[in-house]
Amino acid sequence: MRFMPTAIPDVVVVEPDVFGDARGFFLETWHEAKFREGGLDAEFVQDNHSRSRQGILRGLHYQIERPQGKLVRVITGRVFDVAVDLRRSSPTFGRWVGEELSEDNHRMLWVPPGFAHGFYVLSESADFVYKCTEFYAPEHERCIRWDDPELGIGWPIPTHAAPLVSEKDARGAAFRDAEYYP
Repeated sequence: MRFMPTAIPDVVVVEPDVFGDARGFFLETWHEAKFREGGLDAEFVQDNHSRSRQGILRGLHYQIERPQGKLVRVITGRVFDVAVDLRRSSPTFGRWVGEELSEDNHRMLWVPPGFAHGFYVLSESADFVYKCTEFYAPEHERCIRWDDPELGIGWPIPTHAAPLVSEKDARGAAFRDAEYYP
């Protein structure tokens, strides 16, 4: 298993060893000792699974209290996954990183507490699964607009199409008006 820091070093791409043959493949998606060795010491309390069709954009979500760390991966399809640093004290505050996660590359992304998170579905559909370090707390959930010009996220959205977003996500706050972490 390889742990590769992104341009924001606290956000880490995890590349598992995949063992395949004519019957299929096997890989470990979570191994506490290996993750700890790789610098990711997380305790997970909840697993989630969402399915979305092509052109769906979910995010940018975070919990202002009881922040969640997330280990995210795609089991079918492809997504462009984004993490935005919302920690005021961080040298990368307000910056974002994006990674393609797919059923073919088997990569996972560690999004630590203190980040907003979202993804855009590139394939016909995608099954997106993730482990969380904190329980979902809707009263603390916040959302930043996916298309905030101050963030300037380079979503790979075709120029002739607009992403499909939920009503809640369409009403997300501007980055400059959002609540941040210390």
